Amino acid sequence: MQPFRVHTGVVVPLDRANVDTDAIIPKQFLKSIRRSGFGPNLFDAWRYLDHGEPGMDNAKRPLNPDFVLNQERYRGATILLARRNFGCGSSREHAPWALVDHGFRAVIAPSYADIFHNNCYKNGLLPIVLGEGEVAKLFDATAAFPGFSLTIDLERQTVGTKDGSLAFRFEVEPFRKKCLLEGLDDIGLTLQHADQIRAFEAKRLAEQPWLA
Repeated sequence: MQPFRVHTGVVVPLDRANVDTDAIIPKQFLKSIRRSGFGPNLFDAWRYLDHGEPGMDNAKRPLNPDFVLNQERYRGATILLARRNFGCGSSREHAPWALVDHGFRAVIAPSYADIFHNNCYKNGLLPIVLGEGEVAKLFDATAAFPGFSLTIDLERQTVGTKDGSLAFRFEVEPFRKKCLLEGLDDIGLTLQHADQIRAFEAKRLAEQPWLA
């Protein structure tokens, strides 16, 4: 998992509340259990004018010009700005997979669905919680300034503009912060104890060889 320390990126505003995981990555794309390949179908029903199915050539599909991800001013955005209760609905881990595969490193919203919030940390995506008023200020700034960007410093737990005109502090649990800073997912955490695991397995095999 890619570590998250300091990140500066263009912000794209998704001005909708209660965005559920089926909107983030529709159910027909959940057949794969690999973490990659979901980015082109992120927000598929809003992003394209036709109905998407696995195996389609997305480069040939008609784009919805009114959807923010298709607008030139937000091209290459790596920070998603959203409204309350982002990631509600089913518990599919494919939702953060799709966001990360598209290139997002962080989401900023007033609140998240619990399971989505937890899944973000496990996949290197930082879900920042700010107050409704703070999020509203960011929506205003994003609309007013094409190419509006923010710098997120996870160690200091701050997010703001380079000139300091907007600056906010966010909370994050110490354990989750450590995992993101060091790029540790559940597998990475387990492998930190690889020597102890191997020692246990060797001891068990010596004492109970019939288990092999």
